[in-house]
Amino acid sequence: MQNIDEIYRKYGEIVYKYVFCLTGNEDITEEIVQDTFLVAVQDINKFKGECKISTWLCQISKYIWYKKLKKQRLRKEISLESIQNSLFIDESIEEKICTKENKMQLFKKLQTLDENTRNVMYLRILGNFEYSQIAEIMNKSSNWARVAFFRGKQKLKEEFDK
Repeated sequence: MQNIDEIYRKYGEIVYKYVFCLTGNEDITEEIVQDTFLVAVQDINKFKGECKISTWLCQISKYIWYKKLKKQRLRKEISLESIQNSLFIDESIEEKICTKENKMQLFKKLQTLDENTRNVMYLRILGNFEYSQIAEIMNKSSNWARVAFFRGKQKLKEEFDK
C-alpha cells in the first residue's frame, strides 16, 4: 500500500475535479477533499483493493457530499458561463440553454437523469474530464462513458425540445 502522501499527490486532483463537479463551489470542494483524505487515512485498513484507489476516494467524497447536503440542504451554484464554455453538445441545445432555459431548469433536467449518466455529464461538462478519466473514476470502460454521455445529451436535448 502506498503512503498517504503518494496517494494524495497521485489522486488529489482527480478527487478535487470530481467533487467540484458535484458541488460547483471551490470552498466546499476543498473542504470535502480534505475530509475525504482524512477519512481515507482513518479507514485505510478498510480498503480491500477490490477497486481502484481513485474510485474508493471518489466514493468517500460522494458520501461526504451527500451527508453534507442532507445536513445543510446546500444547493449547487454553477455559473451559466461555465456550462456554456464546457458544454460539448450541439449548437441548438446550447442556444436553448442560453435563451430558453435558465440554469436552475438545466440542473432540474440533469437531476432527472439516472445517477450514473448524471455523474458522467457533470464530469464531462464541468470537470472537462476525458472519457478515459471518467471511465477510471466510475470504474467502467471508456466506451461506456462515451455512450452514457451521448445518451444523456440526447435526453437533455429531448427535454429542451419539449
